[in-house]
Amino acid sequence: MHIPDGYLSSEVCAVTNVGAAGILGYAAVRARDELDEARVPLVGATAAMVFALQMLNFHVAGGTSGHLLGAVLATVLLGPWLGMLVVSVVLGVQAFAFADGGVAVLGANTLNMAVVGSLVTAAVLDGTKALRARASGLLGVVAVAAWVSVIAAATATSIELAVSGTIPLATVLPAMLSVHALIGVGEAAISVAVVASVLAVRPDLVDGRRAAGVPA
Repeated sequence: MHIPDGYLSSEVCAVTNVGAAGILGYAAVRARDELDEARVPLVGATAAMVFALQMLNFHVAGGTSGHLLGAVLATVLLGPWLGMLVVSVVLGVQAFAFADGGVAVLGANTLNMAVVGSLVTAAVLDGTKALRARASGLLGVVAVAAWVSVIAAATATSIELAVSGTIPLATVLPAMLSVHALIGVGEAAISVAVVASVLAVRPDLVDGRRAAGVPA
C-alpha cells in the first residue's frame, strides 16, 4: 500500500500533499478538544502499536504480502481525528527513517491510509450505533470497517496511479482490489483480536464503545 517515490506525477504529488496537509490541520484543530492528560498515554501506546503492527507482513497469495494499515484500530481507540493524526505520524516516521513509502508521495500515502481509513471507519461506526451496544456487535462492526477501509485505500491508490499515467485504471484497480480483498481479511482479523483484548480489560478505552453509550 505504501507508494514509493517516482510512481506518481508531480501534479498528483502536489495535490495530495496539499490536501493531506489541509485535512491534517483540520484534524489537529478537532483533536485539540478531545486530547487531555488522561488520553496522552493511550495516544502514545496506540501510535507504538500501529507502528509495530505495520512492520509485520503476512503472506497473501502469489508471492504478495500485506500488512496492517492501522487506521481502524486508531479510530476505534481514539476517534477519527486523533486516530488520523496518529497514523499520519507513523507514516511520516516510516518514510523518513525507514524509506517505507516515498517522501514526495507522503501526502498520497497519508490520504490513502490515514485519512480514508479513519473517515471510512468513522462512517461505519456512526451508521451502526445500535449494533455496537453489545461487545459482539462492536467486534463485527470493527471487522467490516477494517475490510472496507482497506478496499477504500486500495481504490484511492489505484486512482492516483491512473491519474499519474503510471498504469491504466482498468488494469490497476482489479489487480489492487483482488489482492487487498484478502489483505482486508487479515486487517479485520488483527483489528478484532486487538479490540477484543482491550474490551476484556479496559472497555472504557474503546472510543466506539463510549460513542455507543455503553458504560465502562
